[in-house]
Amino acid sequence: MSGPPAARVRHIIAIVLACALIAATVVAVMNRQLIQDKISAASFTPTAAVIDLKDSLKLTDEGTRIFLASRPTLDGTQYFNTQCSEVKHGAAGHVLGCFIEDRIHLYNVADPRVSGIVKVTAAHELLHAAYARMQPGDRTALAEKLLKLYDERSQKEPDPTRRMEMYASLPRTAFAAELHSVFGSEQEDLPEWLEEHYAQWFTNRAEITKSYRGYQSVFRGLQNDASDLRSRMKELRIDVEERKVEYDKAVAAFDADTAEFNRRNKKREFASNPKAGEAINRSLKERRAGLNQTLTELQDDIAHYNEMRTELEHLGNVSTQLEAHLDSALAPITTRPN
Repeated sequence: MSGPPAARVRHIIAIVLACALIAATVVAVMNRQLIQDKISAASFTPTAAVIDLKDSLKLTDEGTRIFLASRPTLDGTQYFNTQCSEVKHGAAGHVLGCFIEDRIHLYNVADPRVSGIVKVTAAHELLHAAYARMQPGDRTALAEKLLKLYDERSQKEPDPTRRMEMYASLPRTAFAAELHSVFGSEQEDLPEWLEEHYAQWFTNRAEITKSYRGYQSVFRGLQNDASDLRSRMKELRIDVEERKVEYDKAVAAFDADTAEFNRRNKKREFASNPKAGEAINRSLKERRAGLNQTLTELQDDIAHYNEMRTELEHLGNVSTQLEAHLDSALAPITTRPN
């Protein structure tokens, strides 16, 4: 026999409420990271510089949420080194950002010639935050695809290998995480499946890779100019040295012939044949003029060589200045971030 209708209704309602509570709990557990991100992003007050940086990244709603939930800092002082103290400085480059304890920390490179490096670093660290939020199974599957893509590209060209040298000692899983950030923030020509993957967070990823090309071209330009100068200086030095040897021989021969002419002239050997003496004297004058011209050309080339050396020193100074701006160890001391 069934109970009273009111009791049955209350029983059904209790079951429905229990199911709803269980469902809500399951949804909450499944979306725990999303809920945490929304709360963290909503409670974070970014600086004007961070807002400008966020806008420059052209993020999707999900990308914006993760970026702000990571509560990014942008600092150009020694405080940055404190924030990223767990990151080891590799010989292949400087530490310009880190994603530690669910937070993004960025070194504020102020030099306008390489300012795009901040945007690229921000994208790099954002992708670490996004990668960390993936489900373990999805992350493992993606890591294998990234590693396969890296192996394929490394066999065709040396750039990927050179770029990833600083991560070579990392375990395979950590290496894949770095690949995820490097591909997404620096590489242009990517497979469609990977472009679709990054489109979850960037509406215009090409703007980021353009910034990467921009500041890389500054360093490559300096390197190419310096390499070209060194090559031209080497060629000129070898040429000048060879011509200098020939010039010294010609001067020694001229001096000997002049001394011989003077000796013979002093003995009046040309008294009976003055035209012969005049011919020798005229020839010596022409040789002297030629030697003077050669000396002038050598001096001009030596002066040009010294100008190139000064230019090379200037390029070295510019490169050193830029490197210094990327070196957070040389940042001013402060106890508070900007």
